[in-house]
Amino acid sequence: MEKLITIERHMQDTQKQFPGATGTFTKMLQDVALAAKIISRETNRAGLTNILGATSSENPSGERQQKLDMFADEIIFRMNDHTGRVAAMVSEEQDDLIEIPVEFDTGNYVLLYDPLDGSSNIDVNVSVGTIFSIHRKFTKGEKGTIEDVLQEGKRLVAAGYVIYGSSTMMVYTTGYGVHGFTLDLGVGEFILSHPDIRIPETPIYYSTNHGIEKDWTEGVRKLTHYLQGIDGDHPALNQRYIGSMVADFHRNLLKGGIFYYPGTLENRKKPYGKIRLMYEGQAMAFIAEQAGGYASDGIGNILNIRPHTLHQRTPIFMGNRDLVEKAEHFIKEYDQEWVALYNEYRNRELVI
Repeated sequence: MEKLITIERHMQDTQKQFPGATGTFTKMLQDVALAAKIISRETNRAGLTNILGATSSENPSGERQQKLDMFADEIIFRMNDHTGRVAAMVSEEQDDLIEIPVEFDTGNYVLLYDPLDGSSNIDVNVSVGTIFSIHRKFTKGEKGTIEDVLQEGKRLVAAGYVIYGSSTMMVYTTGYGVHGFTLDLGVGEFILSHPDIRIPETPIYYSTNHGIEKDWTEGVRKLTHYLQGIDGDHPALNQRYIGSMVADFHRNLLKGGIFYYPGTLENRKKPYGKIRLMYEGQAMAFIAEQAGGYASDGIGNILNIRPHTLHQRTPIFMGNRDLVEKAEHFIKEYDQEWVALYNEYRNRELVI
C-alpha cells in the first residue's frame, strides 16, 4: 500500500531536521492549512449559499470587494489572532497593519496574505486562490510593527498558495524546496501529491493579458513576439491566461513557462503594474526561486526590492529563468523611459 503523507506529518518530519526548532513555525503553517480547508469548503459551495457577488466596499487598491473575499479574510485572521505565534498581520483587503487583540499573546512571526486572489472569477466558477507569506519579527517589543512587515522578500521564512479548482491544492516552501498537497475530501486532509516541485526546463506556456496590449511598452511587445516565435529566435509557446494569478502560476510551475503582468507608460493608472508586492509578488517570487525559476520586476529580482508601503505594486515576470532574464533584456534595451519612471517609485524611502 502506498504511504500517505499528510501535510502535518510532512511539516513535522521537516522540523526534525532542525534540532533547535520549537514547533511554533510548524504549527503556524498548520493554522494556515486549516484556514484553507474552511475557505475551500465555502468556495466549493458558494453557488448554494448567499456568498456570491460583490459587497458595497472597496479594498485599498480600489477594487470592489467580493463577499467571499471578506469571508476568507476573516477566517485567516481568526485562525491566527489567538495562537500566540503571530505578532501582526497584513491583508490585501485591509488598509493598515492588523494588530493582535490585546487579550491574546503575540509571537515571533508576521503573516501577510491575499485571502482570495482572482476573486472576480468567483461568480463564473473559475479557479481562485489564497496567497500567504511569513516574515520573522525583528523589532523589539511584543507587538509587530510596519517595519516587521515591510522586509525584502529574500528574508521570507515561508511562502505558499492554495488553489481552489477541480481539486484544492496547497503549495508551500520554507526555503528548502517546494511541495504540493492535495486536499482529500474523504478524510479532510492535505496529502502530499507533488514532492520537490521543479519548473520543467522546457517551457510550454506563456501567460499574459493581451487585452491590455495596447498599453504595453516596446520591450514587452518584443518579449511577446519572442515567446510567440515571430522573430524565429525561440520556439513558439502556447498562450494561456486565466486571470487568477495563482491558477496561471500553478500551471506554469508544473508545466513550464512564464507569467507576466508588466508596467505601462500609456495607461497612467497602472504604470507600475497590477500585482501587490507584499501580498502576491514576494510570495510567488520565493516559490518560483525555490522551484528553480526566477521572478523579476523587469529590472531585477523581486526578492531584492526594498518595500516602502503596504500596498506597493510591482510589475512581474516569473517562471523559467531564461525567459524571465530575456524579459529583463528587452526592457533594458527598449524601455529606458519606463525604467526611469518606475525606478522613481521602486526606490522610494519608507516613511514611518
